[in-house]
This record gives sequence, C-alpha cells and structure tokens, in this order.
Amino acid sequence: MSAVRGVVAAVAVALALVLQVSVFGPLAWEGVVPNLCLLVVVAGALTRGPQFAMVLGFGAGLLLDLAPPADHVAGRWALALLLVGYLVGRVRPESRPTATTVVATVAGASFVGTSVFALSGVLLSDPVVGVGETLSVLAVSLVWDVLLTPFVLPPLMALFRRLEPAHAL
Repeated sequence: MSAVRGVVAAVAVALALVLQVSVFGPLAWEGVVPNLCLLVVVAGALTRGPQFAMVLGFGAGLLLDLAPPADHVAGRWALALLLVGYLVGRVRPESRPTATTVVATVAGASFVGTSVFALSGVLLSDPVVGVGETLSVLAVSLVWDVLLTPFVLPPLMALFRRLEPAHAL
C-alpha cells in the first residue's frame, strides 16, 4: 500500500504545483500566491508523521524551486518544506486534530516555511525580496494559506488516512 500512497502523494504535489503556478499566479496578492505545496506537506505530516512529510516536503519544495517562474536559488523551498514537514509531523496530536488545531498548525507552518525561505535568501544574498519586504510577504502568505486551509486540508487528510487507515490518525 505504501507504493500507492507515494503515487497519490506525488499526484497531490503535482496538482498543487500546477494550480499554484497557473491558476493562482494571476491572482497574486502583492506578488504572493498561496503555497498549496505547503498545504499538501502539512496534510501529510498531520496524518502520516515526520518521515513521510519530510520526503514529501523535500520533493514538493524541489519541484517548487525548479518550476517556472522560479527566480531564486534552487533548494530554498526544498529546505523550507522539509523543515515544515518535520516540525508539523513532530507536533501532530495523538488523536485526530480539531479544525482549530489544523488552522493554527497551518498558520505556524506557513510562518516557518516562508521565514526559512526568506532567511535563506538573505543568507545567500538572493535579491528577490529585501529584508524590509519580508514581513509583508510573511503576513500575506500566512493569510493566503489560512484562507485556503478549509478547502485543501480536509480532503487531503481524508485521502491520506484512507490509504493506510491502520497507520493514520
């Protein structure tokens, strides 16, 4: 069943990436689009744990780094989403999370992921976003991700739970 889970996760990441780049690209708010790949990683972390989410986060981040119109040093999103997958997987509750817990987790994951991405750009002298613009980008990203949480996470979490119900929360 884990091969099926891997294929389903890869399809979810690919679909999220395509929607993020093509559908939400023109709807950018102050140049920021919702990070659907991050939401897929959070859903995987909340249902499967840190190991699954780290692999999913690295793959999703790498695809996000390489997808056009990428204008940054490759590997920054891979690092950020790998870290998000690990952290969310480690703090996931023992029982099924409530809606409030999921939204709070997405908010924290969005803040951490976007912060790691922005700070790695500062460390690598990547001039895409200046230090002054980072706070507004963090806020807009957090709002986007939290607004889309009720539409993206419940179906993804149900899908991941359904693939291997004995191991899911």
